This record gives sequence, structure tokens and C-alpha cells, in this order.
Amino acid sequence: MNGRIKQYVTLVTVAAIGAGLALFLRDPTFPATSVRAAITFGLISTLAQALRYRTASEAASGSLSFIPVLASAAIAPHWVSVVSVALASLAAQALARKTFLKTLFNSAQNALSLALAIVAYLATGGQPLHHIGESSSLSLFALFLVFFLSNSICVSGVIGIANGKNSWIVWKENTLGALPYDFLSLPVILFFVWIYTEYGVVGAFVLAVPMLGLRQLYKVNWQLEQTNRELLELMVAAIEARDPYTSGHSRRVAEKARIIARAVRLRDKDIERIVAAALLHDVGKIHEVFGPILSKPGRLSAEEQVIMRTHPVKSAELAGTVTQLRDVVPLIRHHHENWDGTGYPDGLKGHDIPLGSRIIMFADTIDAMTTDRPYRAALDAASVRKELLRFRGTQFDPEICDALLRSPEYSKLFAPTGSPIGEWAERTPERGSVLRAAVS
Repeated sequence: MNGRIKQYVTLVTVAAIGAGLALFLRDPTFPATSVRAAITFGLISTLAQALRYRTASEAASGSLSFIPVLASAAIAPHWVSVVSVALASLAAQALARKTFLKTLFNSAQNALSLALAIVAYLATGGQPLHHIGESSSLSLFALFLVFFLSNSICVSGVIGIANGKNSWIVWKENTLGALPYDFLSLPVILFFVWIYTEYGVVGAFVLAVPMLGLRQLYKVNWQLEQTNRELLELMVAAIEARDPYTSGHSRRVAEKARIIARAVRLRDKDIERIVAAALLHDVGKIHEVFGPILSKPGRLSAEEQVIMRTHPVKSAELAGTVTQLRDVVPLIRHHHENWDGTGYPDGLKGHDIPLGSRIIMFADTIDAMTTDRPYRAALDAASVRKELLRFRGTQFDPEICDALLRSPEYSKLFAPTGSPIGEWAERTPERGSVLRAAVS
């Protein structure tokens, strides 16, 4: 795997050098205006990358460096901008003490993306911007689009190799949903261009101060959200410590719920609600009434089974005490309702059961089937498929069942977990217009 990554990084590096050389041969001059713009925005880009923050969910980091990078390309669509971006990325990687391979890849793919974007900009009639309006909307759109596509394709390739996944699938998962939000940053880039053309280097650095300050506010907000997630996971881990046979169960159910929700093509916002509910679906078991039952080695009595069936209600009540979790309370309460109405606690039937609860039912049951127990070994994918079809329309929503079994996402339910790629590459903006990185 490491050898394939080295080959890929070498390919991207050679492509970046080739694209930069093509721009140099087109115009080998060294104009002072282009050099000044390239140096200005290169320094701002280095500062933005130095202030990046780490995101645990994608082993990624975020920054606003793409804004000065594209502003530089619009003002100076020249080979010096490509060199400046490469040097800025090298400096930022050195400050972050990245490995040589990761430093080389991040710098090369940034340079390649910008060089291709400049080629597209010039090919569609783009001119060095000294005033907004000198270049057509088409050329600016081409600059923006080619940069983001090139960047995301390069990153998806290395992530695919690192994870042993199809790079096209990685690209679709990480890019298609975020692309509309990425385009919301285009006016900000144009505003940066206008400030520089009107007020020069000083104006650009003055604008960079509040922009980078906003990034720090976004970073603090993200850190608070991360702390909240970690506290929830800590609470879940404390609950699972009571039962050695379900250790890690809630986190596995949350990940499986994410996969199933993707298989039925839900929106990202809805998926995150379902994942949160799945993580907390058993949180009510922290109540002391469940302690002796969870630690009991043998089968449960009828009375104990009745007590255990109250855990969805207890979990929903506990989650409801947190204001930000109240919208997921119904999903937690009804995750043991069956499609035919024979479930609990309320005997809901069919579409009266919240969609998120129906998805968690799948995830919860699949995790139980694929986990070794004292009385049986874990089931394989084929056996799980048979069980899902067997209870389709009784325990399980038949529409979700059919969609899941048809989807390529189904196989991911059985993939080994816990194989992070590390931060591998700087990617195009995520929602909120930040530069993603998938290499650390």
C-alpha cells in the first residue's frame, strides 16, 4: 500500500511540474505586478494554513487558504502564482512538521490544481484582474471549478489508495454533497480581489485579519462541538462497561446507521441526527435497575425482559434533558418498534415509526448478528442478508431493506472498523468555506 501511495504522489508531483512548466513556456516573463500579488497572497495563504484546525471525523484539517490562492490566480494568472502557492504550502507543512511524503503531496496537488485552474481561466478568455469586471463570468467560473475538481480528485485518489477503497466512490461521498456550498465562497474571493486591486498589499493584509479571526471563531466552535461529542461517547462507554458482550456496541450501531442512511439517500443533516440518536439509543441503561440484568450471565426471566424493554423510554427521557438532543428523542424512543406493530414501547406500525428509528433498528440488529456471543458465532454477510429478507415486512421496513440490499453501501456494514488514514491531503472547502485536508 505504501508503495502505491509513493507512486501516486510521484505522479501528482510530475504532473504539477509539467503543468507549471507549460505555463512558464507560455509566458516566461517575470512581471513585477504578478510577483507582488503572488508573494502577497502566498504569505496570506501560509498564515491561513498555519492556523488550520484538526477535524476528528475525517482525520482532516481546515483552513481558508484557498481564498487567497484563487484571488492570486485571478489577479496574476501566471506561473509565478503556482510557484508561490507551492512554496507557501511547503512552508506551512514544514511549520506543522509533516512527513516528507505528505509535505510533497500537499504541495504538489495544490500547485497542480492551481496550474490547471489558471490554464482553464486563460483558455476561456480570462485576463489579469486590475478591476472587477475585466474578465468574464465564464472564465472566473472555470478558474473556480477546475481548481476544486482537480483538488478533490487528487485527494480522493490518495484517500482511496490509503483506505483500499474505490477513489470514485470516495470522491462522490466527499465532494458531491459539499460542492454547492463550496461555490458560496466565490463572492468572498472576488471581494478579496477587489480589495487588493483598490487598496493594494496593505488592503489585502487588513482584510486577512478579520478573515483569519473568523476562522479562529469557527475553530473554537468546532472544538466545543467536538468536546460535546466526546462527552457523549464517554457516557456511552461508561454504560457499555457494564456489559462485556456489548462493548463498543453503540458506536458500531452509530456507524452502521450512517451507512444505512446513506444507502437510502438521506440528506447529510438528517444522517447526522440519526447517527446521534444511534449513539445514544441505549444510554438509558445507565439506570441502576438495569445493572444486575446486564451483568447476569444466563437467560433473562420474563420479569427481567419486561424491565429491559423499558430502556428505550429511559434512553429517550435521559436524552431529552439535553436541549440540543430533543429533536432526536423520538428516534431513540422508538428504535425497537417493529414494522408490523409488534415492537415496543408503543406498538407503532409502518410509517408511524420515525424513519430514523427504523434505520437504527436495522443497525442495532445487524450489529447484534455480526458480533460473537457465548451461544453463537458472528454471522457473515450472506447469513445477515437471509435474516433481513426473512423478517422483511415484519420486523424491518421493506423499502429500507430492499434499498439497503441493492446498495453498494451494504458491504461496508461488514468492513473492519478503526483504520483511520491520517490526514492525507488538503481538500477543497467544506461547508462553512474551509479548506479540508485529509494528511497529517
